[in-house]
Amino acid sequence: FERLGLPRRFVVDAAALEREYLARSRAVHPDYYAAGTTADLATSTDLSAALNEAYTTLKDPVRRAEHLLALEGGPPAAGSKEMSPAFLLEMLDLREAVEAARGDGTADRLGADLMRRLAAVIHDVAHEFGAVAGPHRAEVLTTIRRRLNEARTLQSLLRDLSAD
Repeated sequence: FERLGLPRRFVVDAAALEREYLARSRAVHPDYYAAGTTADLATSTDLSAALNEAYTTLKDPVRRAEHLLALEGGPPAAGSKEMSPAFLLEMLDLREAVEAARGDGTADRLGADLMRRLAAVIHDVAHEFGAVAGPHRAEVLTTIRRRLNEARTLQSLLRDLSAD
């Protein structure tokens, strides 16, 4: 958020993100420092890489949520794989549906359904981030982690569906 001069919150103005990225990218791009010292070029390269990483993180809502959750002191993905049993059972069924859809021509329809589900999870995550400052902070952060685990699972299914 700092690298791009944007407020630290889940909802990001896409136009402002793009505008800040392009302006800052031009200012630190290594092409402008090619004729300078080796140290200037190295610094420019590092700054450009850091800026690209920030942009990539903030542009993707799941990556942005993961980053913001870490900044808020929430549980890390590596230490908390929790998802509801009902969700896990449903994902087993969906995994089978993904395998079947790849062979029977229904991949587009299933992909659209998975994208809608992912969008709903992201919507819920945005809502939960609004409650982080409330009295039940720890529970909210745990809920966000659980929902992000679900988002990652849905993304995995989408990748599997589109794999050749």
